[in-house]
Amino acid sequence: MKQLPPFWRHVATVLGGALGAQALPLLAAPLLTRMCTPQEMGAYSVWLGVIALSAIGATLRMEAAMILDHEQQHQRTCFRVVIYSATIAALLLTLLATAARLAGFAPALHLPWAALLTIGAGAWLTACMQTTFAYATSHNAFGKAARAKVITSATIVVTQLTLLYAGLGGSGLIAGHLCGLLAGYLCARRLLRPPGAPIRWLPDLEQRAYLRRHQAFWRYSLPSNLLNGAVSQLPLFLIGMRHGALAAGLYALTQRVLSAPVSLLAASVLEVFKRESVLEFREHGNCSRTYRHTFKALLVMGIGPALLLMAFAPTLFATVFGASWREAGELAQLMAPLFLLNFVASPLSYVFFVAGRQKADLLWQVTLFATTLGAFLLPGSVHDNVLWYVIGYSCLYLVYLHMSWNCSRNGLATA
Repeated sequence: MKQLPPFWRHVATVLGGALGAQALPLLAAPLLTRMCTPQEMGAYSVWLGVIALSAIGATLRMEAAMILDHEQQHQRTCFRVVIYSATIAALLLTLLATAARLAGFAPALHLPWAALLTIGAGAWLTACMQTTFAYATSHNAFGKAARAKVITSATIVVTQLTLLYAGLGGSGLIAGHLCGLLAGYLCARRLLRPPGAPIRWLPDLEQRAYLRRHQAFWRYSLPSNLLNGAVSQLPLFLIGMRHGALAAGLYALTQRVLSAPVSLLAASVLEVFKRESVLEFREHGNCSRTYRHTFKALLVMGIGPALLLMAFAPTLFATVFGASWREAGELAQLMAPLFLLNFVASPLSYVFFVAGRQKADLLWQVTLFATTLGAFLLPGSVHDNVLWYVIGYSCLYLVYLHMSWNCSRNGLATA
């Protein structure tokens, strides 16, 4: 029997772990939606969105540099830089969240104290997890990383269901997520044995030199990824502010369901695309072959689910999650074309890092942020705002794919 090419063997390994990591939340979702209200789901999703965005800033995007820089000493320095920046960020986040609540800042008043006081801890754990998984990718340790992801997911699901059953409501969702992150991080460190990262009061000469050498990541990739993360969370925040917690909860479930295939399949392909594209770029000065191969594979995998959502999303959501969530399916129906473009374009975006074109990526992200903000500030219903968002975002994704293809051929002029 003919053996699979190395690219697809690695994808299969990552996908095996991702299946376990993503299947559990998807299987548990019908239970979660029946044990908590859309309002509680909305508050939890906002908390999770703040953590996801904060974790990007906490790493300074240095974990992306680790995949390009394989020397052991450099990777040890990278860990020290990330742990230091993540610790400072976590402390500042906790103080800011507390101050915002005491000052009566409206968004902070909509979240419970349990959420506000744990934002820093959640961001710290997420940043450390991301860096540890980047270390695994740089060493082809896809299997061990997959096991750690399964442990994380399983712990989150079991703990959340247990705490919801005990009557903790929205706080149970938050506590369960934190327990899962902690369990997954400890498991990842035991399996992968990454370098230690002692924390000092100030960065030493080696850490500062590392930051200077990889300044393109924190100068361009960091703001670019912060904007990208803000764009992914901005609709949820604006819907909650303009249309209330119920609408935010409905959109949160839509976002969760649509992001699952991206987290499962596209992210699995991305982990392998990172390494394959770097190797091809080093050998040939471009990575167009790997790009074409990955683009075709993602398109084939994504088009079926997109068509299914366009045709049957409202009925599927009402059947699986309960009748009160049917409107979330209507939002999913509107967002199906955007889901397909996101599924294809997101993994391929790493080519901007490979080709050193982070500034071009940043300019696109600024445009996307402005487009998203405009779409959700326009007058109208939630459905109207989501429709304008889908139209604007889809047009920009087509431009993004063209830009990333030029980067893969090393044909995008350096700004």
